[in-house]
Amino acid sequence: MPRFDARTLGVDQGSQLLFSDFEHDGEMWIGNGPRRRRVRVQFAEPYKTAPVVQVQVGMWDMSVQSNQRAEILAENISRDGFEIVFKTWGDTKVARVVANWTAIGEVRHDDDWDV
Repeated sequence: MPRFDARTLGVDQGSQLLFSDFEHDGEMWIGNGPRRRRVRVQFAEPYKTAPVVQVQVGMWDMSVQSNQRAEILAENISRDGFEIVFKTWGDTKVARVVANWTAIGEVRHDDDWDV
């Protein structure tokens, strides 16, 4: 479990449109089988080490004509950013997805010195 000093605790958050495939019959909307979308997110400022990142679906628009199945997660987390990965499979038809995210970690403090 990461432990942070309150003086150096940094929280960054945002919302990211991952795709909107129904407008142009993209693969998430008309496709079958495994499909994946990966979007890079840049933090407002770098953390001292890779932060803890939580990702959740903020909005999804799915067809009711098929099973609704999906997975969303954060991968490749670094000091500077991470990737949001959205996956679906089978006959699921996804029109669009917005992801909300929060990163919590250690940031530089004014008293930090580079010697």
